Amino acid sequence: MEIAQEIHEQCGPLFGTSAVKAHRLAHGVALSDIVAQVRALFEVDGKPEPKLGETLLSAYESGYKRPGPEYLHYLCAVYRVEPERLGYQNPCVCGRGHGAPGSGDREPERGVIESPPLVGAVIGRPEPRRWLPADRRAGLDHAENPMSVDVGEEDIVLRRTLLQLLAGAGVAVDGQFLGAVDGLRRKMDDTLVNATVSPTMLDQWEETTLGYGQIYQATPSLRMLCDVLLDFSEVRRMCDKRQPVELQERLCRIAAQLSALSGLIMINLGDHRLARSFFRTARTAADETNDRKLRAWVTVRESLVPMYYGDPREALHLARKAQDLAGRDPSVAAAMGPAVEARALGMLALRGRGDAGPGARRALARGRSVFERLGEEHTGDLVFGFTDRQMTFYEGDTFTNLGDHKQGDAVLSRALTLYAPTDRVDLTLVKLDRAACRLNAGHGDAALAAAAEAITDLPPEHRSDILMHRARQIGGEVRARCGDMPELNDFYETLAGPWVKSPAAPDPSTEV
Repeated sequence: MEIAQEIHEQCGPLFGTSAVKAHRLAHGVALSDIVAQVRALFEVDGKPEPKLGETLLSAYESGYKRPGPEYLHYLCAVYRVEPERLGYQNPCVCGRGHGAPGSGDREPERGVIESPPLVGAVIGRPEPRRWLPADRRAGLDHAENPMSVDVGEEDIVLRRTLLQLLAGAGVAVDGQFLGAVDGLRRKMDDTLVNATVSPTMLDQWEETTLGYGQIYQATPSLRMLCDVLLDFSEVRRMCDKRQPVELQERLCRIAAQLSALSGLIMINLGDHRLARSFFRTARTAADETNDRKLRAWVTVRESLVPMYYGDPREALHLARKAQDLAGRDPSVAAAMGPAVEARALGMLALRGRGDAGPGARRALARGRSVFERLGEEHTGDLVFGFTDRQMTFYEGDTFTNLGDHKQGDAVLSRALTLYAPTDRVDLTLVKLDRAACRLNAGHGDAALAAAAEAITDLPPEHRSDILMHRARQIGGEVRARCGDMPELNDFYETLAGPWVKSPAAPDPSTEV
């Protein structure tokens, strides 16, 4: 006990060694030995085999989790000390002493083996209990088979939603669904700070993740979110144990990409709070890779949250931060950052900031210059790359916001020829920007007609909040400039049709 105390006092301030870990180190035994002894004591007491495993015990030692009353009781019994010796202030639920003779603690409780004195030899590892039902055996220590267990309520909610979508049933994005989404993200946050997977498996996950970039805009947002988060959940379970450095970095990269992709989908669904949370998780994962370009990509993608649902000044700040992270070498963020900067400055110019216009045009020129130097590997998809159609869209959007509706419409018309019909989100945003050009030219009725057509061209499952939000903005601008035109009633009736939104999305009936 004195050795354990000395280890805790000497190593705690330097390495964060907890009192419970100090006791194990003092006896020179492995996590598996302590787990085996706890299981043996459960068997002695006639109890079913516990779910305590090395991963959970490690979480106790690292301070990420605290043992419940029952597990604390058996840990005290194994180490023959009172809870306070293990760093826990509450008394043991048994109300009896656990101290070994001569230790200064109270007498051990009945049933705890008195010898030999070393913890590692308290009792042998028990054989598996053959009489346990199959469903109990499936729920044993997830450290033995991490991919077959640890399926939480979040997975159940997501799988049920996915099955409903596949069956063509209507799905309400309610609090339970969003709670499952955010709960899964929080679990990834927890496991990132803890962390066995083969290179071949990582190859498959990387291919799967990149595949999402190809189908991102062709798949309805809610369906896409379910698919991505189910894979995100699997990756989280793989992160639950520490990996060799090179494999851990690859795993964290996948986690960052999937989390940021989830953030992008939450932007589409109109929930900027969850979008920001997912980007925060993506930054945590990206920081584990020491890859500045990945961190820059996450940051520039995060800038789209305030771009569509916040303050363009914040989008401007994040876009410039992404450029600083990207450095001088051509990369996705190095090209996309100036383009987002230009869009943000264009929005600020629209709000009356006089110096924003020239800065927006300079940023566009800088972004196009970097884009022309990108290799094909960086211009392949709309998520993990930055394509010519995106660059053209950003240019047209900037010109539109600057009030140059002729050049804006010309550039946006070119962008329409570059997008595939399945690139539904960006393609619809381009059409809505062209509607804004018609409004800038003084044709409010034509603007409403173009915006309504852009929405009605979409199947209901693709009418995500980001598109409906932009369409309602155009309706509000028409009303502000042209008054209560008769066409506005028909326009808002069109927008009242079925669409995919989150509870955080604004009620269309409140839009002005």
